Amino acid sequence: MVSVITCGAINSDIKLFVKRFPKIGEEVPIKQIGRVPGGKAANVAVAAARVSDPHAVAIFGGVGHDEIGKEQINLLKQEGVVTDGIKIVDNIESGQAYIVIDEGGQNVIHTYFGANNEIEPQDIISPERIALIKEAKIIAISDPPLETATMLAKLGSEYKAEILWDPGTKISEGLSGLSKCLNFVDFLLLNEVEAETLTGCTDLSEAVESISKFNKNLKIIFKQGKNGCICAFNQEIMKIPGIDLEKMGLKVVSTVGSGDAFFGVIAAFLSIKHSIKDALIHANAAGALNATRPETRGSPTKTQLSTFLKKLD
Repeated sequence: MVSVITCGAINSDIKLFVKRFPKIGEEVPIKQIGRVPGGKAANVAVAAARVSDPHAVAIFGGVGHDEIGKEQINLLKQEGVVTDGIKIVDNIESGQAYIVIDEGGQNVIHTYFGANNEIEPQDIISPERIALIKEAKIIAISDPPLETATMLAKLGSEYKAEILWDPGTKISEGLSGLSKCLNFVDFLLLNEVEAETLTGCTDLSEAVESISKFNKNLKIIFKQGKNGCICAFNQEIMKIPGIDLEKMGLKVVSTVGSGDAFFGVIAAFLSIKHSIKDALIHANAAGALNATRPETRGSPTKTQLSTFLKKLD
């Protein structure tokens, strides 16, 4: 039975590892090339699936009628993700991301969304997807078209699922542009740059106040990378500290996909009724572990995550 649905991008990633980022007009050599599966929603689905029961996670998204799309669906199935909600689109290529990563693990991403942008509101109300929505306890939305995100959040809310939203590039719409979807959201995920862009506030409490005007019951999770995360709700602040990987003998290889691992594990743990704090602790650890691996989908299994957390005690 499906307990988590993710919705958004399914991509093929090309990762270019360099010593440092070039200046404008400068050329730098590529040390290594990696070709791996990616896309925010697909990464989130895999991260959730690895810590869940088999076939407990489904994904809604779009791929082209091409080899990339076929490969991405097969890879998701191998991870135990239910792919019945994927739309196959003719005459538009599957999504692709080109990611440049420096030796410190920081990254710059250029994305061709392609077929990802073709999942529309009317697709959400198909009988196959409605049946999955009715089962779900958690719906984790990343970067589908805004109208699609809103439709899914509304339907999921009507069927008593908790709605998590990491709007990513959609923050360019501003708070007023996101307001309709925010009405139906229980958890909003942002990094610090996104929060400032969205609200114009550098102060955390001011950002929370600005966003909460659109939904007073909203729980806002601020992703802070190596510094951990913060959850603000009911005028309270919950802080989960960062993890010192070097002290554990580990090294950051690539931060690409760490936020998606974080998101997927939150969704999975909330779906099995863990507390918010417990879900955040597990998610924080999953994001840290992901950063120690070169692949975008470096998220841990439930056993790996449990073993890692025991080492932190």
